[in-house]
Amino acid sequence: MFDYKGKVVAVTGASSGLGKQMAAGFAEQGANLVLLARRVDRLEASAKELSEKHGVEVLPLACDVTHEAQIDAALAAAGAKFGRIDALVNCAGGERGTGTKLVDFARGDWDFTINLDLTSVFTMTKKFAAWMEKNIEAGKQTYGRIVNISSIYGLVGNTAIPTIAYHATKGAVVNFSRAAAAELAPRGITVNAICPGYFYTELTTATLDTEQFQAFAKSAVPMQRYGREGELNAAAIFLCSEEASYVTGQILAVDGGYTAV
Repeated sequence: MFDYKGKVVAVTGASSGLGKQMAAGFAEQGANLVLLARRVDRLEASAKELSEKHGVEVLPLACDVTHEAQIDAALAAAGAKFGRIDALVNCAGGERGTGTKLVDFARGDWDFTINLDLTSVFTMTKKFAAWMEKNIEAGKQTYGRIVNISSIYGLVGNTAIPTIAYHATKGAVVNFSRAAAAELAPRGITVNAICPGYFYTELTTATLDTEQFQAFAKSAVPMQRYGREGELNAAAIFLCSEEASYVTGQILAVDGGYTAV
């Protein structure tokens, strides 16, 4: 099961953090990759490493997911290179205004976060789903998979740190995934979402390493630790696999039990 040889997986936000980790996980399963991010130098380094280590083809492409023209160009390049894209993982994201209370939150920080964490998911899903649908109709591939990376903060609020825009976008991604799943199911495309708990990334390290947050996580996370590198990969590999053909519209928390209590 979960053999990705001959399959093509596109991952946004693949230059660092969870996106980079998941890309490595797919490469281990034999998938060819399309790596998308703004920092193409990092993508090129990852592409070389994954290709040499796993014997897969990796296409690194500069793509700012908040710019539709760049998405179109990346999709065209990926299609020309591989002729198929079996799965898309929407992992690119970020935020502004973390730590600012709701009553003081700046409209500019709100708009930035909405655009990066929600509108980009809409645009990527729209573009790639249309491309997958045409390929399925033409017999070039038999299915499509889309996985959107949300967050535990898309399922619940929190008392550790105010981050209202992030909560709003990630909650929207959860229900966007359900709605997209219902619409795309007859077309052979599944859509699911993963809600990671606390993992170290470039965006989170400064917060997670504080004594205050470590004490909070120890009391709030039943497993009493943060997620380790690679612990998100299995969820993405499952949801993007050929075997997950009857799984769509689902929201999977990978959080050490945080949302269970």
